[in-house]
Amino acid sequence: MNWINAIVQGILVGGLYAMYATGLSVSFGVMRLVNLAHGDLAVGSAFLASTFCLSTGLSPFLSVFIILPVAALFGVGLQLLVFSRVVGVEPAYQIVATFGLSIAIQNVLLQRYSATPRALSIGDFGNRSLKIIGDQVVVGWFPLARFLVAVIMLIALSLFIGRTRLGRAFRATSDDPETAQLMGINIRIVYVIAFAIAVTTVALAGIFNGMQTQFSASDGPALLIYAFEAVIIGGLGSLWGTLCGGIILGVAQTVGAEIDPGWKQLVGHLVFLAVLLVRPTGIFGREELK
Repeated sequence: MNWINAIVQGILVGGLYAMYATGLSVSFGVMRLVNLAHGDLAVGSAFLASTFCLSTGLSPFLSVFIILPVAALFGVGLQLLVFSRVVGVEPAYQIVATFGLSIAIQNVLLQRYSATPRALSIGDFGNRSLKIIGDQVVVGWFPLARFLVAVIMLIALSLFIGRTRLGRAFRATSDDPETAQLMGINIRIVYVIAFAIAVTTVALAGIFNGMQTQFSASDGPALLIYAFEAVIIGGLGSLWGTLCGGIILGVAQTVGAEIDPGWKQLVGHLVFLAVLLVRPTGIFGREELK
């Protein structure tokens, strides 16, 4: 039963990793942009949620309705002021620009909040659980709710990309930006909306992570690694691949922790490397968003 419980917990953790990976999948799938500041944006959103909760005394769940619109606007500003200059250029320039943004965000957070870890308290809801098989397999209500939110988010994005006019513009821009422009698509607007979506999804992931565990200003690079591993396992540019990759990574970590607590991260990294060796494009890797 311990192994079954470890797999169940890994699946639920995979939902959080899928949230982190979704933003990378969208930004790469549409813009061919690899954002090294992705994890720092998540941490920054968690700190903003903490500030909101301390200032108002309201629940972290309510902070979502305030922080996500702010994150979307921040994403629009970043795309217009920073990333519009590096989209479509050599990857080295993207790496330099996004790495510099990562360092800047970390230093701003350290200056404003210091290095002291924080957490978003959700009260008793974080401790409530559902017993599935006696006392052997237990599912926390919060991890379950977080997983369902991740699935709903992916469904909404899939419907948006597959069924709307703007979604078709996303796919056309992903396939061939120059041809999309010739067909009358304003790819600058497409890029702005895509990056706003990427920042909004990672902000949601950052807030949910803050509800689960402590976070500090320097956590961004570690969260970026989880996002990269999940999205590469699933396949860059594949939305549902991010969920698959997140679940595989989460299960690998929880199974590794079941074998030995010190193996949690190691097994996850080894699974990532194995997938990269066998299928470099990822399990569902494609050239365009699906």
